[in-house]
Amino acid sequence: MMHTSPSTQPLPQAGGEAAEFWLAASGGRLLLKCCEDCHEVHYFPRTLCPFCFSGNTVWFEASGRGTIYTLTLNRRTEPCQVIAYVRLEEGVTMMTNVVGENALQAAIGAAVTVDFIAGDNGQHVPMFRLASAEGKQAP
Repeated sequence: MMHTSPSTQPLPQAGGEAAEFWLAASGGRLLLKCCEDCHEVHYFPRTLCPFCFSGNTVWFEASGRGTIYTLTLNRRTEPCQVIAYVRLEEGVTMMTNVVGENALQAAIGAAVTVDFIAGDNGQHVPMFRLASAEGKQAP
């Protein structure tokens, strides 16, 4: 699912070794990298494996499902932002925002699913929404 946000914050530009990551995000896909030598998955995507320094890394599409590892509220913004570390099913943790009408109900251990929010510059950024009990995205 992809949404547009009226955010005035600068968003990353698709370039460099993470260009494919940002291109995929604009298409509603969350990509990660895996090292074919040590078999470790890593995020943020980079050419060299941060575990064994091999250049033998490949892209793969992540499930987009995870759980909130920890979170905090940024009450200095309007509306209040929920900033979280989400542990993906693939084992990596990424810093992100929890978005949606019920974002303030987010809690440690809550299930989340990826969503892609477009900024003013058109770049989509992976953020997460609380998942319902049935495993579907919550409103």
